[in-house]
Amino acid sequence: MSKPHVVAFGKWTSIKWCVGPEERKCLDLKVRALYIDSRIKEFTVGAPHDITERLFVVRRAFRVNDNLPAELVSPPRWVWQRGGWLLADRITGHISLINLPEFDSYYSVVSWYRDYAAYCGVSDDGKKLFAVVFQLGRRKPILKKSLGDATADDMPDSECAAPEWERRPARVSFEADPDQKTTYAVRGHAADLITDSDEDESASK
Repeated sequence: MSKPHVVAFGKWTSIKWCVGPEERKCLDLKVRALYIDSRIKEFTVGAPHDITERLFVVRRAFRVNDNLPAELVSPPRWVWQRGGWLLADRITGHISLINLPEFDSYYSVVSWYRDYAAYCGVSDDGKKLFAVVFQLGRRKPILKKSLGDATADDMPDSECAAPEWERRPARVSFEADPDQKTTYAVRGHAADLITDSDEDESASK
């Protein structure tokens, strides 16, 4: 019989996260370590989301070496970055990085519901914005719809607000700007656009 693993978070620590194209503006960010059997496996930012009693997701934070090739500095100059999302298993102690399609670690804000992740994704060239709903365990998103052009604002999390979830029936709303709100019904492995006529029909029942 395999030995159960102990999964725990450490204490919060305040760090500086420098943002913008020239990274001249530094924001306060709180990170904490994720321990497996008393060993640090990752650093995280934000609150975790429980998928089941066994599985949870949490956003990753990490440090990168900021030294230039000509700089012989020891120890290296480390700078903090926000990363993607991690899936952790409390039973096996296994941690894996979730591949969220079109997710931008700088601009995208993920809103979780059950095992669904909803967020505004950004194209590889940074010019297009998408409404994305991704279900864990699947390779492709169950929803990917264009929301128009990306704004290319310098501030993090600025492309659109966190999508809003509703239950029974499950639906999610995206708001890329105050005048543009779209809502999709999520049914299993698919998502459909809800129109004004759908809302009127639902209200009349």
